[in-house]
Amino acid sequence: MEQNSKSPLSKATNIVWHQSSIDREARFQQRGHRSAILWFTGLSGSGKSTLANAVNVALHKDGYSTYVLDGDNIRHGLCKDLGFSDLDREENIRRIGEVSKLFLDAGIIVLTAFVSPFRVDRDNARSLVGENDFIEIYCSADLGVCETRDTKGLYAKARNGDIKDFTGISSPYEEPESPELKIDTGNLEIDQCVDIVTNLLVERKIISKISK
Repeated sequence: MEQNSKSPLSKATNIVWHQSSIDREARFQQRGHRSAILWFTGLSGSGKSTLANAVNVALHKDGYSTYVLDGDNIRHGLCKDLGFSDLDREENIRRIGEVSKLFLDAGIIVLTAFVSPFRVDRDNARSLVGENDFIEIYCSADLGVCETRDTKGLYAKARNGDIKDFTGISSPYEEPESPELKIDTGNLEIDQCVDIVTNLLVERKIISKISK
């Protein structure tokens, strides 16, 4: 698909989309599985990164091509110029959506673990790809559970006013209205959570099977 227009945020002009000589379908055939974006969202401490990495291990063990994009890790590089204001959070998720789209095109199952507190930003990320390519996974551990897991002491600092714009305390978290999966990561064991995710991938024919 040729694109010659620029987005409202783009400062570049005179650019044309270059179509790759190897398309996504060819990458599917080579890898033996479909690609997808698994978008883990939830409060800090809800288990997003833990679950994303556990699913990653399970998929890797069976030979599937995967990659985890983790919120803290991304802010060490790609998004190190961003803070935690609403506008910076919006830009952070916009960038992740675009990077995830590239991984999707490369034939990789990409697992993103970000608070991504605002529905509109998650919906914008979804809108970048096909209808069946984006799987929103809401890690629904409640605030009390998340605070008990807070090994970094971030919630305590936020309640003391030492951290501004902290999701769940001084900044809102908008729960997904219709996620593909809502997982009670506050009460379920990690193996149970992994099974829920991988079973959905099999049901959607993204992968053929998963070892137990």
